[in-house]
Amino acid sequence: MKHFTKLFLSFVVAAPFVASCAAPQYKAALDEQAEENRRLREERANLKGENRDLASQKDSLETALAEANARLLEEPTQTSTQLKDLDDAGVGYGMRDGRMVISIPQELTFGAGKADLSDSGKKALKAVAKTLKSNYTDGEYWIEGHTDNDPIAKSKFATNRDLSLARAMAVLHYLVNDGGIADGQCVVTGWGPYRPVAPNSSATNKAKNRRVEIVVEMKK
Repeated sequence: MKHFTKLFLSFVVAAPFVASCAAPQYKAALDEQAEENRRLREERANLKGENRDLASQKDSLETALAEANARLLEEPTQTSTQLKDLDDAGVGYGMRDGRMVISIPQELTFGAGKADLSDSGKKALKAVAKTLKSNYTDGEYWIEGHTDNDPIAKSKFATNRDLSLARAMAVLHYLVNDGGIADGQCVVTGWGPYRPVAPNSSATNKAKNRRVEIVVEMKK
């Protein structure tokens, strides 16, 4: 019993000493954890800032690309009377780098995700063929399909490039088979989303990017 009492008293006397020794270590661990949390918060804030900067840079680059690709269309040298058929059909046109560019919006020619010409599209291409034969008889016609950057959803085409190429081919077939354009004067390409005329940042801009362009390369 005396031995037990002595042991108990030793423990009571030693307990404050043990606690006093452990307290600094515990505090140090808490301080270390607090410092780690602070560092992680700073790192997270920095990453958020970098993401914002990258997003801003992406938007700026897309805008610059669109502006470079579009390069403000100049008024063509033809009179409005000579191009009246295009105006009546709702087809856009202008000069880019000295070349006539005829731009046919997708809403006028094709259904969403499709490459089958609509009746309004055929009417527009009839006007295009007439204009080409009247004003650019000796030209070479680059038929270029373009899309926005929305991923393909409900369509038989695997990619936007496939869709743009199929639409350009549909325009070619109509111009050759129904419009009297010589097949040997035509070049066909599908750019997909890679040559936008406006940043794909809104529904209005995306509609501008969905188009088929016919670029006239005159023989020198």
